[in-house]
Parts: sequence; structure tokens; C-alpha cells
Amino acid sequence: MRGRVTAGLALLRTTGLGALVLLLWNPTTSSFAPGASAVPPLVLLDASLSMAGHGGRWHEALDTARALAQGGGVIWRFGSQVRAFDSLPPGDGATRLAPALAAAAGREGPVAVVTDGAIADVADLPSDLLARARVIVLPRPALFDAFVSDIAGPRRIGQGDTVRLRVSYGTTGKTAGEGGTLKDARSGGGKGTLVVRLGSRRLTSRVVSIPDSGILSTEVTLPPSPFPGSLPAGWQALEVRLEGVAGDSEPRDDARWLVLEVSPPPSVVLLAAPPDWDSRFLARTLSDVARVPVRTLVQSGSDGSGWRDAAGLTPVSAAAAAQAVAGARLVVRMGDPAALDRFPTKGAVLTWPTQRGQDGDWYVRAPEPSPLAGALAGVAWDSLPPAAAVSDLALPATGDSAAVVVLTARLARRGAARPVIVLSQPGGARRAAVAASGLFRWAFRGGASAEAYRAVVAALADWLLTGGEGRWEKFVPVMREAPNGMPIVWRWTESGPPQDEVVTLTAGGRSRIDTLRFDATGRAELSLPPGVYAYGAPHGAERGVVVVETYSDEWRPAAPLVQAQRGGAPDRLASSALRDRWWLFVVAIAAFATEWAWRRRQALP
Repeated sequence: MRGRVTAGLALLRTTGLGALVLLLWNPTTSSFAPGASAVPPLVLLDASLSMAGHGGRWHEALDTARALAQGGGVIWRFGSQVRAFDSLPPGDGATRLAPALAAAAGREGPVAVVTDGAIADVADLPSDLLARARVIVLPRPALFDAFVSDIAGPRRIGQGDTVRLRVSYGTTGKTAGEGGTLKDARSGGGKGTLVVRLGSRRLTSRVVSIPDSGILSTEVTLPPSPFPGSLPAGWQALEVRLEGVAGDSEPRDDARWLVLEVSPPPSVVLLAAPPDWDSRFLARTLSDVARVPVRTLVQSGSDGSGWRDAAGLTPVSAAAAAQAVAGARLVVRMGDPAALDRFPTKGAVLTWPTQRGQDGDWYVRAPEPSPLAGALAGVAWDSLPPAAAVSDLALPATGDSAAVVVLTARLARRGAARPVIVLSQPGGARRAAVAASGLFRWAFRGGASAEAYRAVVAALADWLLTGGEGRWEKFVPVMREAPNGMPIVWRWTESGPPQDEVVTLTAGGRSRIDTLRFDATGRAELSLPPGVYAYGAPHGAERGVVVVETYSDEWRPAAPLVQAQRGGAPDRLASSALRDRWWLFVVAIAAFATEWAWRRRQALP
């Protein structure tokens, strides 16, 4: 007689089918394994210059990083940026840990940081990421260091000018009371000498008091004779060095550089009668884009008969002003024509009458066909601020002196267009006239508007100085000096989208060719070893000097700003599929096998 199905058989069938359904579904399960990680560690190694400074522990840090990375770990170098590991000596001029921690946050496994503790961006470190990392601090020993921290001075001078440099210097580290060799500067015991050199030539020096700690500033004056009158025109690099400080342990931060341009007598004279915002912005921009000596004379006195040099507000006689105008290749006349026509000139003339014309919001339109159209291509004219007023221009009608309209403007974007910039060439002498007031708003706003203003001024100067010294550079360095380990940053100055440019750099009789790769914002970076470099473009007007100093803030000894810590053990999120669990197969097979045997025993189908 056949048996009947019992609750035991039903349970076995349910268990087997349930296990089979789970194996077919194969869900993924996750669990945290505290303190465990199968991922190799990531080691962030400080590769800033401080690790190779006086008392730096680079080799010890390198050995420590390699030991931590044993077993398949990865080492990243960090400093001014995050890089893959190599065993080259440290070369970064800044210590920024935050980008390295942010990059490490997307990676599983433990993180270790090996540093001397002098972190520049410690205030920007995310506390959770820092708490996760194991930090090993190898501090530099205490030492006394004297340094020159900064130089401020003019960037362009004329031959015969007096040059005043503002030099900041100081000390850090051990003081006299802690075993240093200097006496307290407040008692007059600590002395040093600031020496200004041009190459191997010593220009001047000044004895200064050395503080026991902190930074002081002083002024160093370079008189007209023998400096700079005996210097050739062009770019010159001045070195200011602090010498004669006893006990100075780190000489690499004792000097800083200033690059300036020594110009011959002015090629451009700007007359402002009276001076206003338009003349102020034009003088500064013209000096930048024309790359020739520019002298600005402003009207002074209650009767308007006197003149002053805008650089130092020193009085200039009418005869001296007339002599400067007569020798200039380009004269810019801004203001009242009655006060300016008394100065005859043989060179090119840019007339910019600033008396009020018809007030209102005058919006400049895209350029007409003219010799300047190509230079002004790419400017977003519809986005520029309006001019404040436009005055009438008396235009020649026919003949060789026929006027060419470059730009026009419409009042409130409606009505008839009126000329804003006009070119002419009567008798072969080039003339340009600007009828708009308030164009300085373009430069004042900055950004694309400022670049449009520069493009207009550069195009006018280039046309008026045609064939002469006027130069229109596509790119220029943002700063001509860079500390050790930091790149030279370049800025694209031409209208239109930036493009890669080849530049040749020469230092110490050796040349190298590099490519400046500009990003969408018009900036490019070029890293160079310390030296004085004369640069130039093979087929352009770009010429000048840049300096990469031996100085760096990293050379100075500094107390560690981060402390050593063990770091939090990362919890590993373990994920596995259900089919990876062997016991579930055993349950399914055992349930079905037991049910089959039971059914055979009871003669069930």
C-alpha cells in the first residue's frame, strides 16, 4: 500500500525549491568588514622643496614610503600638484595636501601620508579625509635662516630715471637667545647688507638691521648715475641679495629678482589736457600693448598753462614738453584741442577729444572694412559696455586723405550710426581720431571687455607706428619672476581663441624650444629650472626676459602644521553574489536527495 505525503516531505520539497530559486535569482549581498582591506595601501609622499632643504629628510621619507607600499601598494607624489611616483629629488615649490587627499578619497584601502608637516593648505584639509589617513611626520631640525621675501619696484623705466625698490627681508628659526650667533637687532647687534646686482656688476648696497625674528621692509634707491643711464635699452634682471648675516644656514632664499625694461627716450608722448579717466586707462594700456617708451604729460595749474609728468608729477616746462612732442614717433592728444594744437609734431597723431558730445548710451557696432578689421576680429561687440558720449568728427571727403571709418556706434542701439574711430593719411602722415568718451569702461569691467579695449588700443598703435617699434604680442608672461619649483604663467593677449605657440628660451648660452599650450581661459604654464631666460617667438614680436629664482618659501624652516597619527582603519565594504556561497548548493542537493530517498522508502511516486 502506498504511503501518503507527510509534512516532512513537504518541508524538504519547499527547502529544495527555495534554495533553487535563490540560486537562479543570484542576489548580491554586502557587508562591512571593520578594520580589514584587501586593497593595497596608497602612500602620499611629500615631494616639495622643503623635503630637500637644509636638514630635510627626503631619503628617509622615500624609504618610509617604499616600506609602507610593500605588497603592491601605490605611491603618489604631492606638492604643488599630484603626480605619479618617481625617485627624482623633490622639486615642487608648494606643499598642498588637500588635492592629494581628495584624489585618494575615491580609492579603497588605507591611506598614508609621509611629510615634514609644513603643509601650506592645512586650513583647507577636509577633516574626515585627514582623520582616515595615517600621517607620518619627519620634521626638519631647528635652524636659523635669513632671507629676502619680496621686491616691489617699477616694471618699466626710462634711461636716466631714479629707481626705488621696496625690499622685504627677515629671519626665522633659532634666535640669539636659543643659541643663534646673532645678537638682538633691537640693540643694534645684528647687521646685514642688501646688495643690488645686474649680472656680475654691483650697482649699489645698503647696510640694514637684522631682526631676531619676523620681516622688515626698507627702500633701496638706484640713482640715475651710473644706473640706469649707462644700461643698454631692453629687458634687465636685477638681483637683490642679503649678505653678511652670521649663522645663516640656508643661502638659497637669500636673493630675489626683479625684471624691468629700460627704455630709450620716449617714442610715444600722451598729452592730457585736462587728465581724466579715459587718459589714465589709455596711458596704461598703451604702455602695455605698444611695448615702446610712453611718456604721459598732464595739464596743470589754474590757468591750464603748466604741465606735469604723470609718472612723478614733476613740473615740465612748455619748452621741454614741446621738445618731447617734436621727437616722438606718435603723439596722443586727449582733451581740449585749443591747449594741444600749440605743440606741432612730425610723427603720427592720435586725436581723442574728450569734450562732451551727445550724451547717452552709445553701443559700438562690429568693425567696418578697414586696415584694423583683421586685428579686431573675434571681439564680442554686443557684450561691451556703452560709451558715455560721441562727438562730431570733421572727416576729409576725397583724395589721398580720405577717411576710413573703423568703428561706429548707435545711440541706444537705434537710429543712425555715427563714426567712433576714423583713420586718415594726409600727405603720408598717419592720423587716427577717436570720437567716443567713456571707453575706459571696457577696461574697468575686466574680462572680455578689457581684452577688447586692449585689442582696439593695440590695433591703433600698431597702425600708427607701422614699420617702427610698435609690437603686438600674442602672449606675455603674467609675472616675469617665479619662485623655484613654480611655473611661469603666460597669458594670451591676442583677440580670438588661444592657440598653441612655440617659444625659444636661452639661458647661460644654451637654448631650448618649448610649446605653450593655452587652455580655454587663455593661460599656459611652463616649468623651468632656476635661471635667467631670454625668450622669443620664432615668427612673432614676443621678446623679453623671465627669471626662475633659486628662492622658495619652502626653504624656510617651519613648524609642522599637521601631527602624526595612526589614522582610522577603513571599513571594507565586502560584496558577494549568493552563488558564491557553496553551502546553498549543498542545502538544495541534500533537500532533493533526502526527499527522493524518503519517497522511495514510502513507495511514493
